Amino acid sequence: MPKYESIADAPFAVRKRYFQIKYNKYFMSVTRYYSRVSLTIKERKKNRVLTDTLNAFKKEIVRARNSENECIKVLMNLGLFFLIAEKDIQTVKIDALTHHDEWKRLLSLRIILLTIYEWDMSKASSKNLKDLLIQSSVEENLQKELFDSLKLLRKSRDKAAKQLRFERNNIIAHRNSDSLLQLNTIQHLNTKMVFSVVTDFYESSGIFMQVFPKILLQAGSLEGLFSYLLKGKET
Repeated sequence: MPKYESIADAPFAVRKRYFQIKYNKYFMSVTRYYSRVSLTIKERKKNRVLTDTLNAFKKEIVRARNSENECIKVLMNLGLFFLIAEKDIQTVKIDALTHHDEWKRLLSLRIILLTIYEWDMSKASSKNLKDLLIQSSVEENLQKELFDSLKLLRKSRDKAAKQLRFERNNIIAHRNSDSLLQLNTIQHLNTKMVFSVVTDFYESSGIFMQVFPKILLQAGSLEGLFSYLLKGKET
């Protein structure tokens, strides 16, 4: 390959390619910076609401655990379990998309990947949730909506586990002893695939969050509390 004292001495085609590469990197950097600023402003309100909701749930779950209503205890635990995962994803989402440091972007992406991969709502639920909802006189149509949304969340999580199993095992759990394979997998992590999984997660979680407050409202109402206590005495 010929060497030139300066780029000005190179043929036009070489100079053109040189400046394309140089300015492409520059514009990518500027685009990421702009996206970071605009996303930060856009997401700030959502972050604030999510933090407030998380703190409110923390207080209420402590109160619920001191009550006799097992249904509310399970529901509050389910809600807080969900919010923690969403908060984790929300916290690193902007860095995963726009951070100027490539390794930080990829690390944030790996955190999102692991959060969704390991996230399992059934751990926070109860095997007798349906019985508890019946005992609290929650309407049948709302019960169906809740269990349908939980099923959708489970499918979303199972799909993520299937799609991301190799990445999870090799670049997060670090189970593969081949360090070069690890590094190559990290550096070529498919951002679009991970965010496709995130999109599925948000879509299914959105359906869950539409029905969950209604369930909580009915189960936690005075009528729901009396129903739970009365039916509890019957059994």
